[in-house]
Amino acid sequence: MTASAPSRTVLDLSALFSQASHVLETQMTAAFTEIGITPREYCVLFHALEDERTQIQLAKISDLDKTTMVVTVDELEKAGLAERRPSSTDRRARIIAVTEAGERAVAAGMKIADRVHREVIDAIPEEWREVFLSALTGLVAGHLSTPAECEQPVRRTRQKKI
Repeated sequence: MTASAPSRTVLDLSALFSQASHVLETQMTAAFTEIGITPREYCVLFHALEDERTQIQLAKISDLDKTTMVVTVDELEKAGLAERRPSSTDRRARIIAVTEAGERAVAAGMKIADRVHREVIDAIPEEWREVFLSALTGLVAGHLSTPAECEQPVRRTRQKKI
């Protein structure tokens, strides 16, 4: 006699959010090839433009580990989009400064990100859009705003803050 799996009583939100996140990430990555950067590089450039920030600060804001951040900044420097410079407020610290070419990449990237997001929103029936966005924003600001403390660390895929 084989046991059968129990029937779900609630929709599997984990699977739905995971699938939506993965596909949106692939769409964003494909779209960013238009300007020759990755969404991760865009994210770092975007946050570096907001304020004078160190590599460590940018890694935290961009949800990147130190190794990935170093590789990302190396790639940005090689492409002429950013450079490491001494901080104007702390001579021991080095900040990531965005070059003029990097500023142009951020401006183009913003248009790409907006377009990809608009395509997703436009795929929702018009009468559901406001409710969907309000509900999702409410969840992320409320019940799903803070990760739960747990013994076994949960590996998180990088979620773009675009």
